[in-house]
Amino acid sequence: MNILITGPTGLVGSALIAKIQKSGDTFTGLTRSSSSIFKSQAHWDPDKGEIDLDSLEGHDAVVHLAGETITGRWTPEKKNRIQSSRLLSTKLLAESVLKLKAKPAVVVAASAVGYYGDRGNEVLTEESGPGEGFFSNLCVKWEASLEPLTKAGIRVVNLRIGVVLSKDGGALKEMLTPFKLGLGGRIGDGRQYWSWIAIEDIIGAIFHCIENEKVKGPVNTVAPGCVTNSKFTNDLGEVLRRPTVLPLPAFAARALFGEMADEALLSSVRVEPKKLLDTGYEFKYVRLNDALEDML
Repeated sequence: MNILITGPTGLVGSALIAKIQKSGDTFTGLTRSSSSIFKSQAHWDPDKGEIDLDSLEGHDAVVHLAGETITGRWTPEKKNRIQSSRLLSTKLLAESVLKLKAKPAVVVAASAVGYYGDRGNEVLTEESGPGEGFFSNLCVKWEASLEPLTKAGIRVVNLRIGVVLSKDGGALKEMLTPFKLGLGGRIGDGRQYWSWIAIEDIIGAIFHCIENEKVKGPVNTVAPGCVTNSKFTNDLGEVLRRPTVLPLPAFAARALFGEMADEALLSSVRVEPKKLLDTGYEFKYVRLNDALEDML
């Protein structure tokens, strides 16, 4: 296959490219950078509506991963970057794909479990409706931006991704330093569910979605072993052989991160990967402890 990838230098994009290079497939990185990063590279600037349309021809699949990271305090400026980076890029990509002479068979695009909002102990599948709040509303618009492709007969997959675990970046890397120093602990009361997935299984799920023609629409991209924040904290402490006795109270999380604390850290999202399991995807990591042991 020849795969077009947006967000090729991010955590998931980098891991996907490493897998593609080992598999013998080829790829083109669609990037804002004007410098040469990849052997095959195309330029775009969603803020300006610019894209190198000719370089998009000849791809079997598109994997759309571009978007501002949600980590950090959600100031009005940060929220604007989070939203515009997703909506502008997805709209431009969809419009551009529709202009191609030879259109890709499938577009696999990132979304997030934030679609569901704070849902307590409710078990959530792809059939569950959206929640409330800034990020939930954004996810609804984000996924809707690709509907023109579906109407044109192109298979679209929306990956509702959970907390990505990788020692190379993302949430886990941010946690390692305080936890290694014995400064880790639960966030809030620790009863909120965190839906996680190992980086290896995200990449496996992306290939599964590309190759399996039965997979379309929203796909919960999380491990079957969803855990509470307390369980996550305890498992990470055990693997690192460090105490986890310094909790971060909810008020302190809000003081540090603002709205992001309520929508990402304190929010409870108990998600099941029903569609991946029903279509035969076999997870490498089902137990959190196993994933952490292998990574760390």
